[in-house]
Amino acid sequence: MGYKRRILITGGAGFIGSSLAEKLILDPENYVVLVDDFSSGDIKKLPKLPKDNWRFVKCNVNNYRDIAEVMLSNHFHYVFHYAAFVGVKQTQANPIKVLKDLYGIEYIFDLCKNSGVKRVFFASSSEVYGEPVDLPQNEETTPLNSRIPYAVVKNVGEAFLKSYKKEYDLDFTCFRFFNTYGPKQSVDFVMSKFIALALKDEPITIYGDGLQTRTFCYIDDNVDATTAAFYDDKHINDVINIGSDFEITILDLAQLIIRLSGSKSQIEFKPPLPEGDMKRRFPDIAKMRNLLNHDLITMEEGIIRILGDTSFILPE
Repeated sequence: MGYKRRILITGGAGFIGSSLAEKLILDPENYVVLVDDFSSGDIKKLPKLPKDNWRFVKCNVNNYRDIAEVMLSNHFHYVFHYAAFVGVKQTQANPIKVLKDLYGIEYIFDLCKNSGVKRVFFASSSEVYGEPVDLPQNEETTPLNSRIPYAVVKNVGEAFLKSYKKEYDLDFTCFRFFNTYGPKQSVDFVMSKFIALALKDEPITIYGDGLQTRTFCYIDDNVDATTAAFYDDKHINDVINIGSDFEITILDLAQLIIRLSGSKSQIEFKPPLPEGDMKRRFPDIAKMRNLLNHDLITMEEGIIRILGDTSFILPE
């Protein structure tokens, strides 16, 4: 069968990559190939959908031969490069492993410009903003103040795409993801970690005074916005914040989760993390709101959805 759109998703066994895949696979005009090496992803997160128009290939995108064989044999029209080594603690503890993601970025973008790919979508991060010097954090006007290796890699990835557009006319869109949460998220991240601990009535640990603030975007809003940019040909050669503009302290988040889950968990405070724990993150999401045809899912509704979802699996 001929497909209108042949799509590659790297990091396809990750939380956001697999959620994106589930939506794209529902369109019979799409053929989707997911690749992942399971260093961060999990086979259990792959779509539970009939394999008529998708397949999975185990592949390390930082190995040129691995990713080249996939890309050159499939003739993709679009590439979502979501594969990355993620997690604040993991990336702080393994900075060299983080930097190796630069290989995958260069390999994939080279292969894209040589194989007729129409547009690349890149998973960047709110981390590129670093410590906030300007709020709300706007894609055009807020300085990029990143220092940690993970943020630097994302910043370089964005620079690669802008340069490839200038030199090779390769179209792109960069999504700067702020905290995204949902049932399939690993418990290495604050929202899912707090929910997992609350469901087990175990102490919830907060680093510092808990007054640092974050915004949290439910996965459905993330996917709805990114697929709208894809299908509607919007924000070509542009950068978009993907997140929420509802700000909450980490302490209030823990208390909200305890209340909604009916947990007996207590809150325990530990010294602040040495680096990587920004005091505030607050995105300007005007571009994202223009992509959506609905209001964002509230944090309370999102947490309730996770609590009622059987795919949210507690760690042993």
